[in-house]
Amino acid sequence: MRTGDQVVQDLPWRWRVQGKIFIIGGLGYMFDAWDVALNGFLTPLLGLEFGLSTGQRGLVATANLIGMAIGAVAFGTIADRMGRKKVFSITLLIFALFSVLGALSPNWEIFLLLRFIAGLGLGGCIPVDYAIVSEFSPRKLRGKILSAMDGWWPIGATMAGVSATLLVPVEGNWRWMLALMVLPALLLFWVRRGVPESPIYLARTGREAEAREVIDDMVARTGATPEPYVITAAAPEATTSGKKGLSAIGEQLKMVWAFSPRITGVAWSLFISVMVVYYAALSWMPSILRSQGMDEVAAFASTTIMNAVGILGVITSVLLVERVGRKWVIGVAAPLAAFSLVLFSLVMESAAASIATIAVFGFFALVVIPVMYAYVSELYPTELRASGFGWASSSSRAVTGFVPLIFGTLLWPVLGLPLTFTVMALLVVAAVIFMALCAPETKGMELDRITGTEQQVDHPAGGGTVSDEAVEKR
Repeated sequence: MRTGDQVVQDLPWRWRVQGKIFIIGGLGYMFDAWDVALNGFLTPLLGLEFGLSTGQRGLVATANLIGMAIGAVAFGTIADRMGRKKVFSITLLIFALFSVLGALSPNWEIFLLLRFIAGLGLGGCIPVDYAIVSEFSPRKLRGKILSAMDGWWPIGATMAGVSATLLVPVEGNWRWMLALMVLPALLLFWVRRGVPESPIYLARTGREAEAREVIDDMVARTGATPEPYVITAAAPEATTSGKKGLSAIGEQLKMVWAFSPRITGVAWSLFISVMVVYYAALSWMPSILRSQGMDEVAAFASTTIMNAVGILGVITSVLLVERVGRKWVIGVAAPLAAFSLVLFSLVMESAAASIATIAVFGFFALVVIPVMYAYVSELYPTELRASGFGWASSSSRAVTGFVPLIFGTLLWPVLGLPLTFTVMALLVVAAVIFMALCAPETKGMELDRITGTEQQVDHPAGGGTVSDEAVEKR
């Protein structure tokens, strides 16, 4: 007899069922992109209004990204212990509330504090969004669906660029840029209240009756043939621990590394190297282009082109992810994205060449990031999925949070752009090689049937493999 997990993962795709969750989850991710991309546009404007130095300007993005790093860890852990649904809404509400307050900031110091708190909420959105969407998605389409989730990123980043470009001539422009995000974010918070709890999470935490209710409803609404199924036993790690607060977060980190040091090492190295490159470009590109003589409108518009081209990158990732596999897409697109910035730094004296090369970067960056997010969310079991993804995301946010500051005060002025981007590109190549050697391909495999160990045997239920050690534990 099959398990409830397998029933959910083999249901046909229906836009009114799984598609609704994909859209609601994706819209939250869109606001993450909007907010992060906005840092690059806010930096020069706040610098002018408050008379900030280059280092102080770097803190504009740093405060927000560090908040996201902490939020990803905290809310990823909470989601694995309290459930996806509650955290799904709370994180977005925190972001919306403190974004409004940020727009009313009387000075730079209060602005940084409020951006940090807004980042806490927004950082918690991504791991929870990806966990809940992956757990509702059919196994055969999961790679495409999770890659398509990143299609919301260039949409949000482009909206940030368009709104910023249009608001440049308006008095108090940066305040209106922040305020513009809030109303749709609050509307989305209201809509998210109707999303059901993940049936896989309910099953893993021993809430069998609730899991069966959600699964039976999904079977009926997708038109699938009803069949008997069993609910797998609750995972001891997720149900027996009574720790709270920092102890719970620390315990979850230990569990993430204990599950598989190699998989967690690969996840962290990919996130850190790829996102360092991406956030460095996103946070400083308007300022770099301004340093080459472009006015604010032209610099903002050029950066918006970089984000908009990313939509084509996401479409390409969706088309490739189930054809060639996650590892091939990441292994090729990540180095190409990184080295396109090296090329940009060599030709940026030409406005046309610089715009063309940052467009190439925007394309390849948004080929690799969607697949990387899908890949990492698949590598962990249900009881660790949100926290495993959250810790990987947090590791990158923690590092990239200081990149805007270090980039503006040390890397760019001391090393120069060509050498800075070359070092970043080499780190990406190293992470890709690590992934190729130490992590499994997840294409077409069932969630909770994926491991990074070398000895693997066929799982009796089909649809993937598990290690000999994992079979013994089950």
